[in-house]
Amino acid sequence: MKLITYQSANGPKLGALSNDQVIDLCSVDSNLPTTMMDLLAAGEAGMTQAAAAIANADSAAHTQPVDQVTLLPPVLRPGKVIALGRNYAAHAKEGGAEPPDYPMLFHKTATSLIGAGGTVIIPAGTERVDFEAELAVIIGKVCKNIEETDAFDYIAGYTVANDITARDWQRLTTQFTAGKMVDTFGPLGPALVTKDEAPDPSNLRIKSILNGEVMQDGNTKMMIFSVPYLVSYISKISTLEPGDVILTGTPEGVGYARKPPVYMKDGDVITIEIDGLGTLTNPLADA
Repeated sequence: MKLITYQSANGPKLGALSNDQVIDLCSVDSNLPTTMMDLLAAGEAGMTQAAAAIANADSAAHTQPVDQVTLLPPVLRPGKVIALGRNYAAHAKEGGAEPPDYPMLFHKTATSLIGAGGTVIIPAGTERVDFEAELAVIIGKVCKNIEETDAFDYIAGYTVANDITARDWQRLTTQFTAGKMVDTFGPLGPALVTKDEAPDPSNLRIKSILNGEVMQDGNTKMMIFSVPYLVSYISKISTLEPGDVILTGTPEGVGYARKPPVYMKDGDVITIEIDGLGTLTNPLADA
């Protein structure tokens, strides 16, 4: 399933994508949870109910073209957005660093998240806004102290992410977060693709495309720390809960490491593509 959250006249709604159509799941089954967070909390029973609603949807009564709706992040206001630095060796080296021995974790914020098509707002005070194509993992069940071999049991699915970064703010200290947590700097979507439709997150082609030019072209098989390792590792530090998001790092080719550097600016359009998960496109504008 490709599950989405989209804006309606009455507020955010839970939906699904099918052949470029948005299915209003709750109009098919009024007993479904009305938010993605509640659907995830309902576990396998909720997912089974959502799948039945998709199967029973009537195209005339329950759908509309995706280009007629405003997509929001699949998960609104997750409890945690945990991101990873330098999880691709080539990316670490292009920045002059050695690959880490342990996962380098930092946070983005709920207010940084926007959906596919949402505008990235460049605030005053930064002139080095960079792109980072990333695979995002969305947690489906509470997990604490789990083993790597059990990690997939706790994953709801995956989506496309762009860990946009204000490099000048990031470099002010040894901590990454100041350049990462900026409002609108966390495009996420278009959909939560359930794990049954993306069973192998360790072999997905991932690209970033700036104004039509490919900037990054990598594969998740080049990650240093795998998805199951990361879920297990983080669960031993902090309890993971339904809706929590883990950004798994970016491959080489980011803007700051290019010669000359390439930073995003007002009027640019950035697209992130991941095999099987979809395309995440966002315009940029000055504040």
